[in-house]
Amino acid sequence: MRNEQAAKLVVIGGGTGLPVLLRGLKQHELDLTAIVTVADDGGSSGRLRDELHIPPPGDVRNVLAALSDVEPLIVELFQHRFQNGNGLSGHSLGNLILAALTSITGDFVKAIREMSKVLNVRGQVLPAANKSVVLHAEMEDGSVVSGESKIPSAGKKIKRVFLTPEDIEPLPETVDAIRRADLIVIGPGSLYTSILPNLLVPKIGQEVCKAKAKKVYICNIMTQAGETPHYTVSDHVEALHAHLGGPFLDVVIINSGAIPEAIRRRYEAERAEPVRDDSSGLSLQVIRDDIVTYEDGVIRHNTAKVAALLLGLLPHR
Repeated sequence: MRNEQAAKLVVIGGGTGLPVLLRGLKQHELDLTAIVTVADDGGSSGRLRDELHIPPPGDVRNVLAALSDVEPLIVELFQHRFQNGNGLSGHSLGNLILAALTSITGDFVKAIREMSKVLNVRGQVLPAANKSVVLHAEMEDGSVVSGESKIPSAGKKIKRVFLTPEDIEPLPETVDAIRRADLIVIGPGSLYTSILPNLLVPKIGQEVCKAKAKKVYICNIMTQAGETPHYTVSDHVEALHAHLGGPFLDVVIINSGAIPEAIRRRYEAERAEPVRDDSSGLSLQVIRDDIVTYEDGVIRHNTAKVAALLLGLLPHR
């Protein structure tokens, strides 16, 4: 049930970053809308996408789980991934349920709505489009790599990304949520493969740029091999602005906390490093805070701290 009196937050992204952020935001009385990428073509999602001709359910599944308000065992069941079994191996149960509901209802968005009821989701989850899209990357050498899962492994510097088909329409609810938002949050997440695929849906990008709400970008803590090698804070911001045709962000949130040496070394082995803060030259509000935490040695944004920073940016009512 949506709270019409609560502040309206729209969060745009995908991958692992978006669910982390939403787990913190759902603890507050907010009217939340999560806009989630449908460009994934790898793993279980990619198999279901190809075999059943439905949008990839994986990113949506993770967001539904993050916003759910049910017994932990139900969420664990929804997120369970089969390790063996002919045809089942690699699939998560939640992906299969969303695929089944899409078949039953005849519509991916209806499937998400029904699953939201079952999981007692706190907020609204909307795919960036109601059909699959293909993400392409034009590299600095002029070559084009097609497929979200193939782009980071190409080992080339990305010049720009784009979607096909070109005539993608967002859901009317998505446009409405962006127009009504009190705050629009972008990220955290993979810059080219989780965040930009949402903003490149033509009307979503246009509506975000036109929206009266303050637009906040939560910058990644670490660079990503094959996607943002050696990128600084301004590199991330400039890539977003370049893809949408000009500056549109009002605020960038940056981690100022130190990364322990042992974890740095582990990330170095994956050709990743802390994103360097060169934001002093940016013409937008910069918020620096120690917002880093660790889950099983993996760097994550501190969901409670980031949520508190975002609440501080909401307009006074």
